[in-house]
Amino acid sequence: MKKDYQTILLEVIRDQNKAILEGLQDVPKRLEFNELRSDVAELKQDMKVVKAAVTATTRDLEQHKSLPAHVAHGRA
Repeated sequence: MKKDYQTILLEVIRDQNKAILEGLQDVPKRLEFNELRSDVAELKQDMKVVKAAVTATTRDLEQHKSLPAHVAHGRA
């Protein structure tokens, strides 16, 4: 059975369209992944701030503990 050029061309176009549709199905997943990556980066930055605050508070507490009792309690 011999195919004419139009049939062959239509089959090629159909195959290309099918490949494009399959590729586009992954787009929402990629967008979700990029959003997740952005959220993780933001959380990393937030955790750096929290870590710095905890470190500073711990340092302040250690300094407070090392003061004489009358100074530490505001009775200088």
